Amino acid sequence: MIGRIKQGLTCLFSKYDKNLDEEVRKEISESEFFIFNQMDDYDKVHSFSILERVKKDTLLNDKPIYRKLALLHDCGKGRVTVFRRVKKVLFGDVKLETHPEIGYKILRDINLELAKLCREHHNISKDECMKRFQKIDDM
Repeated sequence: MIGRIKQGLTCLFSKYDKNLDEEVRKEISESEFFIFNQMDDYDKVHSFSILERVKKDTLLNDKPIYRKLALLHDCGKGRVTVFRRVKKVLFGDVKLETHPEIGYKILRDINLELAKLCREHHNISKDECMKRFQKIDDM
C-alpha cells in the first residue's frame, strides 16, 4: 500500500528532465526515441529509473535489449491521467492492463525482439533475464 501511495505522489509531482534525452538516445534508435518521447512524464521518469537499475544489474547490464526494454516497456500506456492510474489500482482498467500488447503493436515493425519482450514483461516467465527485469520493474 505504501508503494502505491509513493507511486501516486511520484505520478503527481514527477517531471522528466529533458537533459536525460542524450543518455536515452545512446540506448535506443531514433524510431524508438520517437516512441519514448510520446510517453508521459511519469512513465519516462519510471523508465529512466529502470534503465539505471538495469545498467547496475550484473545479469542484465551487458544486454542492450534489456536497456531498450527498460525505456520502452510501458510505451503501450500512452498518456495516462492520475485518475486513470488510480482507477486501475482500485477497479481495473482495460487499456492499462493491456499495455504490454499495445506496446507490442507499437514496436513490432521497429524492433520485433523488443516488441516480444514488451508483450511479455508482466507475464510469468521462466527466462532468468525476464524474471530479473520484472523484479527491477516491481521495485
